[in-house]
Amino acid sequence: MMTIQRRASLAAALTATALALAACGSGATDTPASGAPAASGAAAPVTVRVQVFGGGENFGYKNAVAAWNAEHKDVQIKLEVLTDQFEQVYWPQMIQWLQAGKGAGDVVGIDEGGMGLAKAHPEWWADLGEQGLSGRQADYPAWKWQNGVTADGKVFALGTDIGGMSICYNRTLFEKAGLPTERDKVSALWPTWDDFLKVGQRFQAKVKDARFTDGTNTLYNVVLVQEAAKNGNVSYFDTSNALVVDKNPAVKTAFEFAQKMTALGLTAKLRNFTEEWATGTKKNAFATVGCPSWMLGVVSGNAGEQAKGQWDVAAVPGGGGNWGGSWLAVPKQSAHPKEAARVADYLTSAKVQASVFADFGNMPSNTKAQQDPAVTGARNAFFSDAPIGDIFAKSAASLQPVFLGVKHTQVKNAIESVVQGMDDGSVARDKAWQQLVDDAVKAAG
Repeated sequence: MMTIQRRASLAAALTATALALAACGSGATDTPASGAPAASGAAAPVTVRVQVFGGGENFGYKNAVAAWNAEHKDVQIKLEVLTDQFEQVYWPQMIQWLQAGKGAGDVVGIDEGGMGLAKAHPEWWADLGEQGLSGRQADYPAWKWQNGVTADGKVFALGTDIGGMSICYNRTLFEKAGLPTERDKVSALWPTWDDFLKVGQRFQAKVKDARFTDGTNTLYNVVLVQEAAKNGNVSYFDTSNALVVDKNPAVKTAFEFAQKMTALGLTAKLRNFTEEWATGTKKNAFATVGCPSWMLGVVSGNAGEQAKGQWDVAAVPGGGGNWGGSWLAVPKQSAHPKEAARVADYLTSAKVQASVFADFGNMPSNTKAQQDPAVTGARNAFFSDAPIGDIFAKSAASLQPVFLGVKHTQVKNAIESVVQGMDDGSVARDKAWQQLVDDAVKAAG
C-alpha cells in the first residue's frame, strides 16, 4: 500500500514537475524540439503538451505520438505521463490547474470518474465544436459522446477507450498450483464469483509464496460495475447526484465480496496503481487481477517484456461489465487550441484507437475502430497470443454506462481506502461497512 509519506512525496514531485513545465507551458513561446533556434524565416513548431495518467502503458500513445511527430513538423506532441494515481494525485492537481487558469497541458486525459465534475465546469474547457469536431458524434455510442458534452451543449472532450471485462491470470503460477493453464479451461473454472473464490482456495492450498489475487480493490470494482448494471446503472450516486452508497445493493454486494477475499487470505494486500502493486506484478506476487481491456497495457507494462507469454486472459465470472474508459479535453487556458484540437482528434481517431488496442489492449470507444479487422482479429503476444479482439470486441457495442456523480472520485477514493484498509488490517472487518458509509458521506460533503 502506498504510504501517506510516499503519496505526499509523489504529489510534491508532481507539483514540482508542474512548476518546471510552466516555463514551457501553453502560454510560453515554443522552440524547436532540438532546442536550436528555428532556421531564418521558418516558424518554430508548436509543441502540444498531452498530459495523461496511468501505470504501465497507460493510454497506449507511445507509438501514435512517435508516428505523428515523424510526419508533422509544424506541430509536435509532447506526451507527459504525470502519475499512475488518478483519484489521489492527477485529478486533484488538474483541478487546481484548471481553477487557476494555468499549469494544465494543451490536451489532458480525464478518467470516467472525473467526467461528472468536468462536465459541470464548461468554463474550464475549449469548445471543440469551434474547431470543427462536432461531426465526430457519429464515431461514438450515444452515451460515450454525451459524456463529453457540457450541460449547455458544448463539446469539450472526445472519448478514448471503454472498459470491457476479463480476468488476467499468471499461467506460471496456475501451473505451480496444479490448475489448468489454457484460457478456455481457466474460464470454465469460474462461471460465478463463488466459484472464483473456491479456485482461489485451491490455489492457496498449493502455493505459499504468492497470493491468488492482487488485492481487494481491483476485483471490488469489477463486481461493483456488474452489480450496478442490475441496479439502475448507478454506483455511489443516483442520477440526481444524491449519494446512495448505503442504499445501493451493488455497493454492499461488492463490499461483501472483497470482505470474503480478505477473510480467506487470497490477496497480496496490494493497492492497485501503486509502485508496490507494479513491483508485485513483476515479481509474480499474485496470480489474477481484474482486467478491463485497458488493464492489459497496465499489466504488461508493469510485468515487463521478460514476462511475455507468462500471462493470459480468461473470461470474467458473472459475465461482462463496464469499468473505466477515458476522454481527452482541451483546457481553455491552452495558447494553442487549434493545434490541440487537431491532436485530440488524431489520438481519438479510428486508426489510432485500433492501433492502441492491437499494441496494448485499450478497447476503442470509436465505433469505426471497433469494427476494424485489426481490432476484431487482434491477438496479444504478451498475453500468450490471446485473441483479445474476440474477447473484448464482441461485447463493446452492448456495454452500458454506469452513472458517476460530480464527486465520484472523492467518494471512490474514500471507499477504496476503507476496502484496502480492511484487507491490510488497518480497518477492522466487522466495522468496515459502517466506516465505508461514514467516510463516503464525508467525502461527498
